[in-house]
Amino acid sequence: MDIIDTAAEIEELQRNAALSAHRIDRNAVSAEHCEDCGEGIPELRRAAVPGCQTCAECQRIIELKGKQKR
Repeated sequence: MDIIDTAAEIEELQRNAALSAHRIDRNAVSAEHCEDCGEGIPELRRAAVPGCQTCAECQRIIELKGKQKR
């Protein structure tokens, strides 16, 4: 096995790991109220993001803070 084969194998493993991390569990139960602000989470969000625990605005803030830490 040469270096190109090894690199291709590593890339495939990394891609598969990333895809697995982003798969959505369609059976996950979403919260009816945001765990951060307490506001109701709209049915459309709960259907679109199974297992969500925050409203869209609070999730946006969480993600912005996560980007700032990087």
